[in-house]
Amino acid sequence: MTSTFSSVAQVRDGLKTLNYLADDGIAGVVYLAQRLGKPVLIEGPAGTGKTQLAKSVAELVGARLIRLQCYEGLDESKALYEWNYKKQLLRIQSDKKSDTWSDVHDDIFSDEFLLTRPLLEAISAPDPVVLLIDEVDRVEVETEALLLEVLSEYQVSIPELGTITAKQIPMVFLTSNNTRELSEALKRRCLYLHVDYPDLEREKEIVLARVPDISKNLADQIARIVRSIRQLDLKKAPSVSETLDWARTLILLGVEHIDAQQAKETLHVLLKYQTDIAKAAKELSVVE
Repeated sequence: MTSTFSSVAQVRDGLKTLNYLADDGIAGVVYLAQRLGKPVLIEGPAGTGKTQLAKSVAELVGARLIRLQCYEGLDESKALYEWNYKKQLLRIQSDKKSDTWSDVHDDIFSDEFLLTRPLLEAISAPDPVVLLIDEVDRVEVETEALLLEVLSEYQVSIPELGTITAKQIPMVFLTSNNTRELSEALKRRCLYLHVDYPDLEREKEIVLARVPDISKNLADQIARIVRSIRQLDLKKAPSVSETLDWARTLILLGVEHIDAQQAKETLHVLLKYQTDIAKAAKELSVVE
């Protein structure tokens, strides 16, 4: 890393300058992750700032962010590496005069023909990097095995080339929305961090920090309304990112004080299911 943390307070204050408001729990895990060289597994509801934490840490330490977006069906050709088969074929055709197959083999299985994917790129990078493995709970259990060697030894084994060991140990963040239970082997290799919805005051601070020109009164109203809506039985509670979208929407509409009608008319920005919108609208009518 181009910058090494000296204390938990330095992490917390540094993230605050980037408008990421971390408590001592979050800052403490980030501090330990860098000092111990261990990955961080961040679990919690979608939209609570898990991905943004990795981005903010990368900016704070002056490192390049490499992101692996996980999805069902992800395999090593998209996560680790694959060979450039077309280029290899062209080289084989151009090397017809080679006396033995071993000469051609050694030639085509070299760095020149290797296509690096996020995991291998992070391991082989000469410059400081932060590796973000986003939504790791979306891949199959078998695919997690691809991560274990990287996360435990910071190395990647390629049969044709051998073992590639990290030139520098990257900071690694894995995020999970808790859609399935992760393997014990993966969890053992990581520091654990749970990021939940913020409390009322912290969400108000987040809105003030991330939404330009918003008043303290409006930010307080937004935080209180969102908090009351989250207490309903919803299919999907509003995330922090949706709170920020709602705040920006109200600013664009020139709203300075939210009344029940204005809240109902903009609930589609905050909630993404019609049944949830109906429940929230009913709640707002009762409050009114």
